[in-house]
Parts: sequence; C-alpha cells; structure tokens
Amino acid sequence: MKNDEKVMILIPAFNEEVKIEKVLDGIKQALKGADILVVNDGSTDRTESIAKRCGAKVISLPFNLGYGAALQTGYIYAKQKGYDCVVQIDGDGQHDPAYIKDFLHALRTEEVDVVIGSRFLKDNGYRTSWSRKIGMVIFGTIASVIMGQKISDPTSGFQALKKNVVSFFTRDLYPPDYPDTDMLILLHRAGFRLKEIPVKMYSADFKKPMHRGHKIVYYIFKMFLSIVVTLVRKKPFKDIEE
Repeated sequence: MKNDEKVMILIPAFNEEVKIEKVLDGIKQALKGADILVVNDGSTDRTESIAKRCGAKVISLPFNLGYGAALQTGYIYAKQKGYDCVVQIDGDGQHDPAYIKDFLHALRTEEVDVVIGSRFLKDNGYRTSWSRKIGMVIFGTIASVIMGQKISDPTSGFQALKKNVVSFFTRDLYPPDYPDTDMLILLHRAGFRLKEIPVKMYSADFKKPMHRGHKIVYYIFKMFLSIVVTLVRKKPFKDIEE
C-alpha cells in the first residue's frame, strides 16, 4: 500500500447510541480526515442520528440483518467507491481507534492482505467469561493447525483489509451472522496472507454480549459446521485485482 491510497473506516452498529459518538471521536483523533461509514443494522435507538450528527456516512438497513450482513454492506460500498483499504472497528467501544495507524502501517510495509488485532498477543488486561475464553482457544487452535500459523484471536472483529480481500468478501460465500474462524480459514485457502498485531480491547460490560444463552450453542455448532464446509468445498480463488 501507498500512503496516498484511499482508506475507509467501517463500523457495523446495532443499538450503539451509548458508545457510537465516543468511537467516532476516537477515530477522528487517530486518523485525521478519515472517511467513516457506519452501517446501522436496524437499530431502534438513536444510533443513526448520532452518527450523522458526528459527520459519518450512514447506511441504514431496514431491519437487523446480522453482524456479517452489516459488514458485507460496508464492503460492497467500499468496492463501489474504489477504496484501497478498509479498517473495520466495532461500534460498542471495545476496540481502541488509536491502533488504526498500526494496522495501516502493517498493510503498507509488510506482505500481508489482512491485519487482525489480537487482544491476546500481549497481556493487555482483557477479561472475558471462561466459556468464551475456552471457545476462543479451541477455534484459535483449529485455525492455527489448518493455516500453519499462530492465530491467537480468531473472533477479533478489529481488522484491516486490502481491496482484494474486500472484493472477495462481497461474494455470496460471506455469512450474514458470525464471520470468524471460518472466514480466516477461507482466506488462507484462497491464498491471502494474514498477520496478527497486538491491540488493547475493552470488555463490553455495559450491555449483553453478542454470544449469550442459546446463541452460544448456535454459534459453536454453526462455526464447527462452517469450518468443515470451508475445508471440503472447492478451493476459492481471490480476485485478480490487487
């Protein structure tokens, strides 16, 4: 990547009126003049109006379609507008925008297509439930074995993607709900290069997490099934454009 290439910050958001303004302010401080897109995933609160007031471009989905669908909406927009890189960051305040420059530096100076922010490469004080921690370890181990490289944080949504990956993710193979370990494995099989960098994340203790109750069971079953399907399906190929 070159320093003058177009960068878009993508924020999928569902009912984030409490945190979205702080997230947007943090991004503006971290990257002056950044192009910011908030994909409002059917929020019933003031997420849309606050994001617009803060100067972000907002695309509002008609109802809650899911985390993956919100991300893919952003990828499609970025591809249509010709962005060279997308940095995705959650709207709930877990991700520290101060690391955005580290993501961009890695994309520009190293031979990688995807940079993943890991909360576990260094002890940054992140705490989560034992059930989620076990899940992260299990899926991280599976991804590490299959991909032949250490993956410490397979569920991290704090990522930077080059435009060839963004284009790849606009295909119908991208899941509407939980794109995690399965998508990392898919990227590896398609020939993309991935790298983790250490970041600090904050626990979302102010609201219920995305995976809770029966959703945990669904998530685990779905992810195992999706990984199997990813491994047995015909090897995908990345787009020609770089």
